Formats: sequence, C-alpha cells, structure tokens
Amino acid sequence: MKSEQLLIDQDKGIKEIPEGTVTAPRGFLAGGLHCGLKRRRLDLGWLISTVPAHAAGVYTTHLFQAAPLAVTKESIAYEQKLQGVIVNSGNANSCTGAEGMINAKSMQKSFAEAVGIGHHYVAVASTGIIGEPLPMAKINDGIAQISSCYKKGTSAQFEQAILTTDTGSKHAGVELVIDDKVVTIGGVAKGSGMIHPKMATMLGFITTDANVEPGSLQQALSAITQTTFNMITVDGDTSTNDMVLVLANGLAGNQLLTPQHPQWLNFVQALRQVGQSLAKQIARDGEGATKLIEVQVTGAKDQQRAIALSKSIIGSSLVKTAIFGEDPNWGRMLCALGQSDQLESREIGIAIGPVTVVEKGLPVSFSEAAAKAYLRNEVIHISVQLNEGTKAATAWGCDLTYDYVKINASYRT
Repeated sequence: MKSEQLLIDQDKGIKEIPEGTVTAPRGFLAGGLHCGLKRRRLDLGWLISTVPAHAAGVYTTHLFQAAPLAVTKESIAYEQKLQGVIVNSGNANSCTGAEGMINAKSMQKSFAEAVGIGHHYVAVASTGIIGEPLPMAKINDGIAQISSCYKKGTSAQFEQAILTTDTGSKHAGVELVIDDKVVTIGGVAKGSGMIHPKMATMLGFITTDANVEPGSLQQALSAITQTTFNMITVDGDTSTNDMVLVLANGLAGNQLLTPQHPQWLNFVQALRQVGQSLAKQIARDGEGATKLIEVQVTGAKDQQRAIALSKSIIGSSLVKTAIFGEDPNWGRMLCALGQSDQLESREIGIAIGPVTVVEKGLPVSFSEAAAKAYLRNEVIHISVQLNEGTKAATAWGCDLTYDYVKINASYRT
C-alpha cells in the first residue's frame, strides 16, 4: 500500500521524508524476527534508542486494558524515559489475568537484558488474539536471538513484525529546523480492524531526535491525538491494547523544547503531520476496504460540535456501505447528521466531492452520473457546511465491504 502523502508546510519549514520511518531520526535502531507466534510472518519486533529518551504515551480508553499497557505506563512513570520497546503480534496478552502481567514483565526484563539497558526503560506492546496466554517459550527464544542481531535489524522488519490483519506497513516522516538544528520525526503504525475514535486496535510508535521536555512531549502527543488517531474509524469498535508512544532522545542538539520555546508550535505541527499520515493510512487499510473516506465539517459553532458531526458520518455503516456501492445516497449522510445531538440547524449543505447534493437542508438537482463517477475514486471527500459558525473538523474512515465480514467471521480460525 502506498503511504499517504504528508502536507508540506512551507511557512514552518516542515518537509516530508518520503521513506521516513522510526529509524530516520538520529540514534534509533529497529528490527524484527519470526519467533513462531504466526506461521511464517515476522511476529517479534524491537525499537531501541542509543540513549534514554524522554517518552510520552496515549492509550485505549477500553475498560479491559491489556497487561502490556500497564507495564508500559509503569515504565514511563518511573523516570519519564524509555530506551527500548519490545512488541509481539499474533497474541494480545489481554484478559489473561495475573499470568498476563507476569508474562509482560518477563518480556520487559528479558529484552532489557538482551540489549543491555535498564528494565525500567523498556515498554511492552502486544497485538493479536484476545484471551489466550502468551506462548512464553517461543517469546523467550525470540528475545534470546535479539541479543546478537538487534544492531543489524531494519525498520522494515519492525513494521512487518507488528502487523495483524493489515495488508501492508504504515510509516511517515518529516524534518524541520529548530535552533539551526535539523530535527527529524519518524513513525510507524499498525491497525486495520477494531478501529474507532478513542483509540482503536492500533499501535503507533513515533521517534524524534528533538530535545523535548517530557511533560511538554506528553502535552503535544495528547493534543495531536485528538485531531489524528482519535478522528478515524473503520468499524466502530475499540480494543484492549491500543497505544501510541513517542520517544525523543535529544540527539539533534536543539535547545529544550517547551511551549515557551519560539518554535514550539512548529514542532507540534510536525508531530501532528506524522500522526495524521499514520492515522489516514490506518483508515485506508481498514479490513476489506477499497476506499479512504474523508469527511470535513465546516461552519460549526464550536470545535467539539464539528468533531462529533464528522465522526457521526464517518462512523455510519449505511454511509460506508453506500460509498462501497458507489451510490451517491446523500440521505444516509443527512440521517447520520440528524441522529446526532450536536446538530442545531437544518440549514446544512452537503457535497460529495465536487458535486453539491444538499443546500439549506434540502436536496438540489445534481448529475447522478457525475456523482457515481466521482465515487469510483479510491479517496472520497464528503463536505458538510453547517452555516452556524467558523469551526471545522475532519475525520477519516473507509468503506464497509463484503470482505470485512469474511475477515472477521474467521478471525480466530
């Protein structure tokens, strides 16, 4: 799958790195191997900073958070730093009780010893089937191999090792100049199903060589998550293992970044661009999906109203199936808006790409052929004008296809 192109913000000097990934910033290593959790594909990945890095994280709001999240939160809380991340796919280590915690901590300790870093500097992530104990003999054998090969790994291996039902890897990267130093931000993610705002079945790992104060890094990640990872949906379901981590090791040599730094907003925008690219790639790679759908709501009284209404459309199964069928059924979109308690006025406008279908809440004459032709594209834009104010929001999702049912009907078999 082709990566979504990042926007280049010329005013802030933010430039896309076409093949940017987690090893693009200075001082980061990554890799992956096959330890037997899957039949053939890579299933154990690692990410390492050559020095301890300031760290921040955001996590699923699901009630049944998996054991790896607890271990990772504990590691970050200890010193607000991480130096390594160990990730397995194929098994979520979720809803596994006390044994799950023991196994997650064992992964943390074994990986720390394998690469020679403090165990409290290690984050743990898992993704895959829920409710089954980790096969620790296979995990331990895999981690034992890492000690002799971790410096020879590649970011491509890491990207592959974290996937589940994804059809391809997802990465992004940008660079900008701060304090006359080139700062790089790179990221990778996985996610294809059980994707919905408030996090999803997704893992995201973002690295940067910027020098960032840890509390400010957490502030930036939490802020950009609201307009990136929390603005996507595939099927309306969330999971137990979602997390996004940011590691900032400071090797670019810039002055410490905080909100008081004159170029702070440049850094936050660059971080947002990486997050947005990864989020859109997840939405486009929804299980069985054939199209990326972007919904932009403008003219709202406030930001929260715009966010809620864009999510209402992007999350509608009827809208998603209409887009799959290339049917310009604007009534589905109007109904998705109308069922939200955020809509105050009926004086709305709706356009499917360049084709206006509703004005002031009423249908207008349009070319059905032109609308259907537009819906044959792989990227579909739906715009909604509320005519209430000046706030706007954008959400991303995908169509709902026959293949989505096939994939999830046999997920465990």
